[in-house]
Amino acid sequence: MAEISALPLAISMGEPAGIGPDLILQLYSARAELQLPPFIVFGHLGFLESRARRLGLAITCAASTPEAAATTFATALPVFHLEGLVPDKPGDPSPLSGKLVIEAIATAVDATLTGKCRGLVTAPIHKQSLYVAGFRYPGHTEYLAALCTKNGVTPTPVMMLAHEGLRVVPATIHVPISAVPGLLTQDLLVETGRILYQSLRTRFGIDAPRIALAGLNPHAGEGGAIGKEDETIVAPAVSRLRFEGVEVDGPIPADTLFYLPHWRKYDGVVAMYHDQALIPIKTVAFEEAVNVTLGLPFVRTSPDHGTAFDLAGTGAASPKSFIAAIRLTDRLTRGEAPPAPP
Repeated sequence: MAEISALPLAISMGEPAGIGPDLILQLYSARAELQLPPFIVFGHLGFLESRARRLGLAITCAASTPEAAATTFATALPVFHLEGLVPDKPGDPSPLSGKLVIEAIATAVDATLTGKCRGLVTAPIHKQSLYVAGFRYPGHTEYLAALCTKNGVTPTPVMMLAHEGLRVVPATIHVPISAVPGLLTQDLLVETGRILYQSLRTRFGIDAPRIALAGLNPHAGEGGAIGKEDETIVAPAVSRLRFEGVEVDGPIPADTLFYLPHWRKYDGVVAMYHDQALIPIKTVAFEEAVNVTLGLPFVRTSPDHGTAFDLAGTGAASPKSFIAAIRLTDRLTRGEAPPAPP
């Protein structure tokens, strides 16, 4: 097997009607200026050629394999071509392309699991289009975990948003606020904290990570006066993690924890719900944060934005988060040291 640093990154094409393909093509066009590592796109060759022409990009796309991608990359965008119907209609998602989008993810995962690619970057998907094609998962992350099932065991995926040295994990994600207290359990928080701790050590190269758990309620419950969950769920989870040898603090009131001088003291933070995690990271780095999936047997990142149908085909979408996702995947798969917090 080739040295890990010589292998290409895998990029799944994502929703054809969105900005994912635009950004992939634009970044390839600027690959030398941006000093991007070689990558191969899993998707439809003819569609990508059509979208490149629409964007006015004078680039060549070429059918390739992961083994040949690093060589091809200098002169043409390597594409692992998948057959299917993929209309080039920016902003107008078509159910015709759902099957290929699903196949692109699965094929890219297989190439990464088998060591042909060293990490995976996924472009945004449009779940409604995939459901028509038979997609039966709540989202991208759950599908990736299912593709990694081995001997009947499916890994537990954990979503992290990262920007340089600032990292936050929401314990619950796309659920109503009203459902959060009922979904939070000691076991969930311990498992999430454990995966975060191990990932910081093994993926991010931090020998002795420090993590924090945010409180659920204002002032972390204020001794039970503003809700009991922090005393009955979060604090016991912290104790259990400490018993396992994790250096962890909590529950800490979120309004002070995410004050930058405090946040920088920790290598990772577990928040209790989606907005508690995403508001601070997007305030600090709206266009540059990266979505990282922990708990999988390989490095997977994605830009922290959606399909942005209104910008598709215009060339006006910001590439900053996609650039950051590629660079973070490159760094993590090379085992490079993490940067200092901003």
